[in-house]
Order: sequence, then C-alpha cells, then structure tokens
Amino acid sequence: MPPWLLGSLCCVLAARAALGGGSWGEKEEEKLIRVLVLLPRDDAYLFSLGRVRPAIEYAVRSLRESGAGLPPGYAFQLTYEDSACGNRALFSLVDMVALQRRRPDLLLGPVCEYAAAPVARLAAHWDVPMLSAGALAAGFGAKGGEYSHLTRVAPAYAKMGEMLLALFRHHQWNRATLLYSDSNPERSCYFAMEGVHVVFQEEAFHMAVHSFDETSRHLDIDDVVRALQTGERVVIMCASGDTIRNIMLAAHRQGMTNGDYAFFNIELFNSSSYGNGSWRRGDKHDLEAKKAYSYLQTVTLLRTVKPEFEKFSLEVKSSVQKQGLHEDDYANMFVEGFHDAILLYALALQEVLKIGFSKKDGEKIVQQTRNRTYEGIAGQVSIDANGDRYGDFSVIGMTDPEAGTQEVIGDYFGKEGRFEIRPNVKYPWSHGRLRLDESRISEHTNNTPCKSSGGLGESAVTGIVVGALLGAGLLMAFYFFRKKYRITIERRTQQEDCNMGKHRQLREDSIRSHFSAA
Repeated sequence: MPPWLLGSLCCVLAARAALGGGSWGEKEEEKLIRVLVLLPRDDAYLFSLGRVRPAIEYAVRSLRESGAGLPPGYAFQLTYEDSACGNRALFSLVDMVALQRRRPDLLLGPVCEYAAAPVARLAAHWDVPMLSAGALAAGFGAKGGEYSHLTRVAPAYAKMGEMLLALFRHHQWNRATLLYSDSNPERSCYFAMEGVHVVFQEEAFHMAVHSFDETSRHLDIDDVVRALQTGERVVIMCASGDTIRNIMLAAHRQGMTNGDYAFFNIELFNSSSYGNGSWRRGDKHDLEAKKAYSYLQTVTLLRTVKPEFEKFSLEVKSSVQKQGLHEDDYANMFVEGFHDAILLYALALQEVLKIGFSKKDGEKIVQQTRNRTYEGIAGQVSIDANGDRYGDFSVIGMTDPEAGTQEVIGDYFGKEGRFEIRPNVKYPWSHGRLRLDESRISEHTNNTPCKSSGGLGESAVTGIVVGALLGAGLLMAFYFFRKKYRITIERRTQQEDCNMGKHRQLREDSIRSHFSAA
C-alpha cells in the first residue's frame, strides 16, 4: 500500500474514532451530575465540611450500591468549597462557572443565612436546584421569586413556631416573652426567635422581646431575669446550654420557680451546643439547678431511631474522629439533612427523566422535590408545597423532680399539625394551668396620664399640657430639620468606612427579616 494511501486511511480512522469518542463523551457528560457543596471548613460550625462530608458520601455510596437510587449510568461528581459562612460561597460558585465554563447541576448549601441569600438568587437565575439543611430564616420562605430554587431539607424556624403555636393552643395561652442571645455571627437564636415571632404575630399574640449578648463581659444574668419579670409569664428562651442554666438558677433565686412562670428552652439542631436541657454539671449548683429545671421544658427535634441510622452514625463518627474531632453528637440535624438532600435529588431526577426532561431542567427538578414524602436516614421526611420540610418536634420535661429525670412528655407532628401529650403528665405550674394576667399589658404599653393631678386646678393642668405639646412640637421640628440637613451633607460625602456589622449585612442580603422591628 502506498505511504500516502496509508496516511490517508489513518486520518480517516482517527477522525471516525474522534467523532465516535465525542459522541460517547457527550453521553457520559449527560449522566455526570456535578454537585457543588458550599460549607465552611472551620470546624467551629456544626455544619462544617469535616462533619457533613462523610454523610454526603455515605448517601452517594448507598445509592450506587443499591442500584435503584439513580438511573443507570448516572453518577455524582462532588466538589467541596469553603463557604466561610459568608461571601466566599458566592465567589466559589461564580469561579466554578467562569473557570470551567459550566454550571453545577446541584448546589448543596450554604447553611448560614448571609451566605445562602446571594447564592439562592443566583441559583434561581441560572436554573440550578439548591438543597440545604440551612437557610432557615423566615425570609427564605418567600419562594415565588429570588428563592424559587431553594428546597430546605431541615425544618425552618417558622416550622418550630408552628409547633409552639400548637403547644400554646393546647394550654390556651396567647402571650409570651421571647428571650434570646444574639452573639454569634450566624445569629441562629435571632433567626429562630424571628420564626416564632412571625407565627405568633399572625395569631395576634402579645409578645415581649428581650435580647442579650452572652459573650459580653458585662452581661449580668440577674438583670436579664429581672427584665423577664416585666414581661409575660410564659418565657421562650434560646441561648447556649450553660447560659440557659445560669438564667434558670437566677430565676430560681428570684422566686420565679414557684408555679407562676413557665419556661421553655429551644434546643437547636439536636445539638448540645445550643440549649442543652440537662441541669447536671457536676458542680456545687447541681441541686439548685435540679429544682429550677423542674419548671423548664425543652423543645427539640423529634428523634426516630432506625437500624440503618445506627450504622450511619457509627460510620460518620469514625470519619469525623479521624479528623481529630471528638464531641457528643456526631449526627446532628445538618449531618442528617445533607444526607437526605442527596436522596431527595435522586428521587426528583428520576421523575424528571421519566417525563422526558434532563438534569439541566432545574426548575422541573425543583418542582419534583416538593409535596413529597420519602424515607430519610433517621425517619420519614416530608417536604411541603413550598419546598420546606415539615418539622416533627418533642417537648422534654422533668418527670421525677426528686431524681431529676427528664423525659419526652409530648410530640408534635408537623405534617398533620398534631400535638400529642403523653399520658399522666403533671405540669409544674399552679394547678395545671398557668395564671396569665391579662392586665400585665398595661404595665408596658399603657401610657395614659395618672388620674391624680396633684391638687392643681383644671385650667392649670390644661395650660401645662398645651405648653408641653407646643414645646415638644418645636423640638421635633428642629430635630427633623437638623437630621435632614445632616443627611443631605453626609450623602455628598464619600463613605470610606463601610459598616460591615451584622445588621448592615441583614439589609444588604435582603433576607427581609420580620423580626428586626420587634
């Protein structure tokens, strides 16, 4: 065969191979699900990459080994990026698209509200499904626009508000004091209480709201408790376990644990880091704390234990311990949630493929994640029509004050909206029903003048009132003129130092908090 003919034949064969290889490569690309996981590397967070990654990979491995979780030939490709619980999450997503010239097929995370907000907007714009065990603030419940592609696989704070509403209806209460610590950057207790506030506000409940910084050196717990005495008799609290214990000790010493007050403690994320309901510390205050905790009930996520969950917990624990992390709770709400997110996406993708769409049809996949119930690692998972997981919760109370035994005394099932109290439960407050003083609202909302005029004549009193009103009017006019003049000048001045504080971030990220004005 002449050399030129042999060369031509080789070129033709090479071209055919290249064409065939390209077609094969396109098919492989179509079945490769690119997942971008956006979580912080910092292990100070309960949802750090080191804690959650083993759970995600456990779910992927389980789907692959079962052979039924994903359509034939489909596989996950996982990419992990540090969200730093801030803007880095958005930068990582943009960098991935800019450098690789392709968008991810699925976003897992972020968790922190301020990190999740801009990522969720971009996910909606790019038609990419976003599943998270975080972004639990009430503002993310508005799924009609910029958060349309977000599905929350952990109960949002408003779901906990619905549980507390059912509890209040059971006891026929309509008044509460909300007390929370607003000290950590992610502001978990702030957003948790916002969820409760939104639900209670819709029912026209009367609420007194108090916040404090539990990390402050100047915090006086006795002052915090004294402030509670000017509010309502049902107190809902969110803070660290040690701070809750200090509050209960102070309340006990100030005579508030005699049946006139009911205290509820929110234990966030099924983690001892927030609101640990145990009174025991092994110190000199244990006996006093045991008495105080007989008037405290703890709200936590309902736990159902399956044989598979035990295996999952041990494997996650082993993986996390290899990284040098040793703690009490390895399988918290976030760890379980991101495992279940993988399962939910696989189910939704199967449904979308059946009706002729592909992994690139993000909106169709998001629709299939909603109004769905499936089996998660710790029990049944139900997602509502808005893309939010129903919350199942338990109430833990002291059933034996002498021994200090704490047990589940009631359960709330979110999908049914049903609250079930265990039989033979005895409440610590007086005669099984807390006395709510309806007149207490006048103590901090009634600004009417005193009836007595101190012996002054009617005309003198009238003159004083009119003069005071005129003086106040002049002062207000001067104040608003000065304020407007000052703002006009400031707007002309270039602002070199931007306030990067948490309240400014809240406005910039447009989470649209309903709680800020409370």
